[in-house]
Amino acid sequence: MKNIEIFCKNTNSSHTYPMGTSLLEISQDLNIQTPNTLCGAVVNHMVKELSFCVVKPKYIEFVDVTHPDGIRMYIRSLIFVLYAAVKEVLPHVSLRVQNGISNGYFCELNGLEREISESDVFSIKQEMKTLIDADLPFLKKGIITDEAVELLVKQGLEDKAELFEQQGYLYSYLYFLKDLGNYFYGNLLPSTGYLSNFGLLPYYDGLLLQVPKRKNFGKLRKVFYNDKLFDIYQEQKEWAEILNFSTIGSLNKLALQNRSGEIIKISEALHEKRIGEIANQISAQNGKVKVVLVAGPSASGKTTFSKRLSVQLAVNGMRPYQISLDDYFVDRDKTPKDEHGEYDFEALEAIDIEFFNHQLIELFKGNEVQLPKFDFHQGKRTQNGSTLKLMEGDILIVEGIHGMNPGLLTEVHEDSTFKIFISALTQVSVDEHTHISTADNRLLRRMIRDSNYRGYRASDTIRRWPSVRKGEEKNIFPYQENADVMFNSATIYELAVLKKYAEPILKTVAENQPEYMESTRLLEFLSYFKPISEEEIPPTSLLREFLGGSSFVY
Repeated sequence: MKNIEIFCKNTNSSHTYPMGTSLLEISQDLNIQTPNTLCGAVVNHMVKELSFCVVKPKYIEFVDVTHPDGIRMYIRSLIFVLYAAVKEVLPHVSLRVQNGISNGYFCELNGLEREISESDVFSIKQEMKTLIDADLPFLKKGIITDEAVELLVKQGLEDKAELFEQQGYLYSYLYFLKDLGNYFYGNLLPSTGYLSNFGLLPYYDGLLLQVPKRKNFGKLRKVFYNDKLFDIYQEQKEWAEILNFSTIGSLNKLALQNRSGEIIKISEALHEKRIGEIANQISAQNGKVKVVLVAGPSASGKTTFSKRLSVQLAVNGMRPYQISLDDYFVDRDKTPKDEHGEYDFEALEAIDIEFFNHQLIELFKGNEVQLPKFDFHQGKRTQNGSTLKLMEGDILIVEGIHGMNPGLLTEVHEDSTFKIFISALTQVSVDEHTHISTADNRLLRRMIRDSNYRGYRASDTIRRWPSVRKGEEKNIFPYQENADVMFNSATIYELAVLKKYAEPILKTVAENQPEYMESTRLLEFLSYFKPISEEEIPPTSLLREFLGGSSFVY
C-alpha cells in the first residue's frame, strides 16, 4: 500500500502513514494532547472532521474547542443531540434554533401549544445525557438528493429539504444519529461521547442551550437576561414571519421568481418606519434631550443610521448636528496598549473623556467650540477649522462604539441623553436548526467596505476580525442593555446582495494563507444564496454604506 507523508504542527514533525489513514487514527498514533476535547483538524488550511482519510501529503493541525472551528463542530453536534432528544421526548413538537443570545442559543418548541414546563426541560436534558453517555457515532453518508429530501420532509425538516432541492446536486450528504438524518453545513464531532459539557434551561418562552467556555471548558458560559436584545430579536422574527421569508430557501424562492424588488421595498420601508418612530420618541421629550448617543459594533451601520435619524429629526422640526467620538481619540503616544503590547483603540481610555465632556458642557451653555479632527496617519488630534454653536432646538448626535458606556459622559446628566444601540441581527436562518451568525453578517459587510474604500484585502480583514470581536465583547456588548432603544440594521435580503460583492474578494485568499480556512467557510455559506440585484436598493439604505452608491456624504 502506498504511504503518505504528513507534517503535524502539534508535534512539529513529519510522519508517514498508509494512504487512507483517518485523522482520528493519526491523532491516536501521535498521542495528540489538547487542553480540551479534540474536535477535528485543520488540513492544508481546510477544516476536516476526524473521520477524514488522508490520501495526499498534508499539513495537519489538530484542534480542540478553543479553536473557532472546533467550537463550531461542538455546537453543531450538540444541536443535533438536542434535536434527537426533542424528537424522543416530544415527538409531535418541532425544534427551531432561533439565534445566539446570552452566551447560548435560543430555541423554540413549535407545536407544543402550551408553556414549556420544568418537567419538559428536565426530560429533554436527561435524554440528551442518555444519548451522550451511549457515545453514538455521527455517521456521514452520501445519498441521492431526492432520497435525502424525502427523508428530511418525513422528519418534518421542510426548510432543509427545500434548500437541498435548490442546490441541484445529484448526490447530497447527510449525518445520521441512529435513524435520524440531519445536516448542519459544516463538520461534526465523531460521536456523541465527545459532548462532555452542556446546559439546558427555560429562557423566556423557549429554551436556552448553553455551551462551555472556550478557554475554561469545564464551565458553562454565564447566562444573562437581555430583555431589550430579546425584544429586538422577536421583532425581527415577526417581520420575517409577516413577509413569509424566514429562511434562505424562502428567500431563494423569491429571487427565482424575480420578486426581489418587492422584499427590498418592504424591508427598507420597515427601516424607515422604525427610524421615524425613534425620532418621534426623542422629539416627544420636548427639548429635554440634548445629545443622542449612537453605538454599536463594527459594520453595524452606525454612520448611515445617524444620518437617517438626522433627517427624521429635521422632519420633526429639530436641528441635528453629528459628531464622531473617533475625533476625540488621544494622541497615539497616549493610547493604551493591550496585553500583547498592541495599541488598544477600542478601550474607553483611548478617548479623551475630559476634553469630550468639556466641549459638550460648553456647547450646552451656548458657547462656540472648535471641533477636533483626528488625523489617523499622524496619530494626532488636530483642528480643522470647523466650529459649532448650539441654538435653541439644536440636538447633538454622537456616534461611537462607547456610546452606551456609563464612563463616557462624566459631566452630562443622564436625563439629557438618549441612547441608541445598533446591531445587524440577521433576519433569516439557514434552516430550522442553523441560525446565521450576526458576526458573519457584519464581517461580510466590513470586508466589502474595506475592499472598496480602504484598500484592504479579504485576508487583512479576516486576520484583524478576531481582535475586533474581542474588543466588542469587552467594550461594547456588556453595555448594550443601557440603551433606551435598539435598532436592527440588517435587512432580510442583504446577504443575497452581499454575495455578488463578497465572493470575488474571498476568492483572492490563497490556499497557503491561514485566512483561507475562513474564506472557504464564508464562500460555502454564501453558495446557498441565490443572488439578488442591488438595483432597487435606495441611495439612503444602510446597506449603501458598504456597497457604495449612497446619497449621503461620509
